[in-house]
Amino acid sequence: MKKMLVLYSTVDGQTLKIIKAIEEVISNQYTCEIMNIDECEHIDMAIFDKVVIGASVRYGHLNKKLYQFVAANKTQLEAKDNSFFCVNLTARKAEKNTPETNAYMQAFLEKSSWVPKQQAVFAGALLYSKYNWWQTLIIQLIMKITGGSTDKTNDIEFTDWDKVKSFAKTL
Repeated sequence: MKKMLVLYSTVDGQTLKIIKAIEEVISNQYTCEIMNIDECEHIDMAIFDKVVIGASVRYGHLNKKLYQFVAANKTQLEAKDNSFFCVNLTARKAEKNTPETNAYMQAFLEKSSWVPKQQAVFAGALLYSKYNWWQTLIIQLIMKITGGSTDKTNDIEFTDWDKVKSFAKTL
């Protein structure tokens, strides 16, 4: 069976949840090794047939470790069949949920100088129940500015699971 390296960066766990859904779809084709990008710097990718990286946005930024990893491993990444997906709340809006229309994906492509062979953007989750008071305040402000929910009594999952499954099938 083919081997897939799946790296992720997540804040509240939604990116990992998406990865688990992807793994479920492809489990008959690939054996997945899933690793948090915060816990690895250099990996010998020679043993993997494919590399998938998923990362979430928090307060308008992707994890710095993601950029460091890509810079340190760009040659290996480019030599492999590879994919990258970005998880963010902006993608909850139809006009901002594709790699071409999502500002965070476009910023990643510019900043990293790596162009993944496959790209996807998924909406994340608004999990007020997991945020401390400061995070709640900041995220409510962002939601107010962008027309999202400021009701901290309800968590909202915006992830389109059919879109995730469709992406997984392309892997």
